[in-house]
Order: sequence, then structure tokens, then C-alpha cells
Amino acid sequence: MTEENATRFIRSYNRIESYLRGRYSLKVSQSFTDLIKRCTDLNITVRRYADLLIDYGKLRNAIVHKDTEEHYIAYPCDDVVDMIEKIERELCSPPSVLQVTNKKIIYVYADSTIKTAILAFSEYKVRTLPVYDHGKMIGAINVRKLVACISRAIEEGWDLNEYVLKKHCGDVIELEDLKSYAFLDKNASVVDAFTAFEKRQILALFITENGQLGEKILTMVTTSDFPHLNKYMEMYR
Repeated sequence: MTEENATRFIRSYNRIESYLRGRYSLKVSQSFTDLIKRCTDLNITVRRYADLLIDYGKLRNAIVHKDTEEHYIAYPCDDVVDMIEKIERELCSPPSVLQVTNKKIIYVYADSTIKTAILAFSEYKVRTLPVYDHGKMIGAINVRKLVACISRAIEEGWDLNEYVLKKHCGDVIELEDLKSYAFLDKNASVVDAFTAFEKRQILALFITENGQLGEKILTMVTTSDFPHLNKYMEMYR
């Protein structure tokens, strides 16, 4: 059991080290501790387990040193082996967003009235609605944008009932609005999703076939999904 634990630990350790050096093109000469410290700014999973990984680096050095009879002089316990293997899985082969969340996408059409959008926001308790036109996703409308449009309509002297019945969603969306969103392709991992929100402030993340505007949305991630994503990652085996 002790020999097996040492073998499993070294295998996961080597895979983690190899993955980080290859993914971020880091020097082979860089120590494992420096590697982890460097990657805390690049990878949220490394950041989560940084202190533990640095400790594991020290443990690895103890394990690989053998006595004169070629036996390991240190052996990791079961809990340590289980944990480094878990970190390896989260880091090197994290679950895809589509594995974790495959929610029903509530959307409106470009020719849907503003009233339709308001009712959708109210009924489905969402804050962002993708907008489709002839089968293509052309933009998105959110609660904040809708409030701004209605406020402007009031200033312009519109009768609000007339405004929500005559104005269409396609009339109010702008290309500039898409700066509040990000796109990733269908293979994006949960870690990729967290990273997208970390890079800049976005309201939602759209997962499509190739991560491009115009494609059908396969699923959508907002900050309200974070507890579910985190829980899944904690349970990930």
C-alpha cells in the first residue's frame, strides 16, 4: 500500500507539473514552488490549492529520495494521495460547462415586443434574454438595458403602453451591448467559465458550438450559477 501510494502521488504530481509547464510555456529550470506561485495569477484552480501544492512539492522531494536499498524514505497517506489526484483531475481534465449545466435558454426574437421581454423577465426570473433573428443569435437584452430604454422613452414623451407594444427587442439592442457578455465554445470547462468572469466584468457567458455570435446558445452561465458550479467541482471525481 505504501509503495502504491508513493507511485500514485508521483504520477499525479508529474502530470500537474507537466500540464502547467506546457500550458503556460514555463521554463523547465523553474522550481515547482516558483511554478505554482507563477500560475496563481494564471489559473484559478492553482490559486485555490496553491499552499497545498507547494507543500506537496516538498513532500515529493522527500518521497523521491531513496535509501541505499532503493526504498522510498517517505510515503504519503491515503488522504494526501486522494487529494492530489483530485487536484490533478480538476486542473488537467476539468468537467465541461455542458456537463455541469444544461439549462433551458429563455430568449426573445428581434421582432418580439418590449412587452414580451418584460413578461419573460417576470415569468422566468432571468436577467438576460438572448435575441434571435432568423435562427441566429444577434444580441442580448438585459434588465438594466430595458430600464434604460424605458427611462429614455419617458423622457421622449412616449406613452409607455404604446412604447412596450410598438417597440421591438431588435430596435433597442446595440452591438456595444455585447461587451457585457462573453462567448466560449462547447468544449469550455468550468474553469474556463470562472476565468471568463474573472478577466472582465460580464453579465453572462454564452456557450455555443464555436464560441461565436450568431450561433445557437447551448447553455448560459451567470454569477447565480457559481454555487452550483463550485459544488460540482468540489464533488468532481
